[in-house]
Amino acid sequence: MTGPSPSTGAVDSVFLFIIGVSLFFLVLITFLMIFFIIKYNKKRHKKAENIHGNTTLEIVWTVIPTIIVLFMFYFGWKGFNFIRTVPENSMTVSVTARMWSWLFEYENGIQTDTLYVPVNKPVKLILKSQDVIHSFFIPAFRIKEDAVPGMENYLWFEANEGGRYDVLCAEYCGLRHAYMYTRVVALPQNEYDSWYAKMEAGIKSDITPDSATASELAEKPALVGEKLLRTKGCIACHSTDGSAMIGPTFKDLFAKEQVVLVDNQEKTIKVDDEYLRRSILKPNMEVVKGYNALMPSQEGQISEEELVAIIQHLKEL
Repeated sequence: MTGPSPSTGAVDSVFLFIIGVSLFFLVLITFLMIFFIIKYNKKRHKKAENIHGNTTLEIVWTVIPTIIVLFMFYFGWKGFNFIRTVPENSMTVSVTARMWSWLFEYENGIQTDTLYVPVNKPVKLILKSQDVIHSFFIPAFRIKEDAVPGMENYLWFEANEGGRYDVLCAEYCGLRHAYMYTRVVALPQNEYDSWYAKMEAGIKSDITPDSATASELAEKPALVGEKLLRTKGCIACHSTDGSAMIGPTFKDLFAKEQVVLVDNQEKTIKVDDEYLRRSILKPNMEVVKGYNALMPSQEGQISEEELVAIIQHLKEL
């Protein structure tokens, strides 16, 4: 069985086998129930009779289901082993899950919020979580694996066909769990190589512009800051138009007075560069009143240049 990925066929074949067996026995058992109701109804057998056991029949209905279940186990194990055995020629992408977005980092250091891969190339994903348990799920490829705080997990896939495939979080991870959505974009090898080379060279491409190079950060930090808000997952919790979300809006944030809680004590501060820096690196030190301390620290997750670019962009919103 074929599909957009080898794992699709591996998983679907097992499910179809189990469904086929289940459907066969559903029809068989339903038929026998109706047959016995008609054959042994009270009108035909007014006097009840004892039925003695049938050893042959009992052996048959014990052995046959056992064999079928063993076949189910074998096909299931074969599919599981295929999904968990990573090909040696795989490319590696690091995946960081956080409330409520995904971050993909490639071998050249480029970061995106959409996963770009070449067609017919195995891809190994190293899964990590910044906060709570998430579950990386690509329905079209029939693969799913948990991202657990404090440990690394992995899975692999290969896209047989070019296109865009949904990526979801399959583990309830908080209020905006349903919005934790992105895509796998599978490109022909030549298009992927072109994209990869342009990202390394710092040249913007029409098919991607989810990451910033050092030159971009230095020359136009505000523009890059806008891209970083998306790539780093900031807009999953903070709006830029004043609408209410899990965290305070970024609109007209700079230079306004903000009431925050410090050790459960209210304090009024003025939003400046230093406050924005602290809020990104140590977000739970000063929590805005009326909001919960949910944001994970970005220390070690963000460079100084990226931090400057984000702050510059927030000042202009």
